[in-house]
Amino acid sequence: MSLFKHGDFTSVTEVTQITRFGVWILTARGKELFMPYDDFPWFKDQSKQQVCHVEEPSPGHFYWPDLDVDISETMIEHPEQYPKMAGA
Repeated sequence: MSLFKHGDFTSVTEVTQITRFGVWILTARGKELFMPYDDFPWFKDQSKQQVCHVEEPSPGHFYWPDLDVDISETMIEHPEQYPKMAGA
C-alpha cells in the first residue's frame, strides 16, 4: 500500500547548513540557496532552532515564523535589487 498518490508533492524546504558566513536552504523544488549574513542579518545571532524553522507557504516564498521574517527566492538570488531593512 502506498501512502501517496503518484504526483503528490512530499518534499519540504529545509535549512541545510548554518556557517559563520550565512545560511544555506534547500527549497522544496530541490534548489539550494545561500543567504550571506551581510545581506540577511536577521539570521546572524539567532538560535539554530529559530533559523531551522522555515516554511515555504508558496513556491519561492520563505517564512521563518519564530523570527517573523519573509523572504522571496528572488530576494535571495538578487539581494542587490532590494534595500536592506535591518534594524527596521
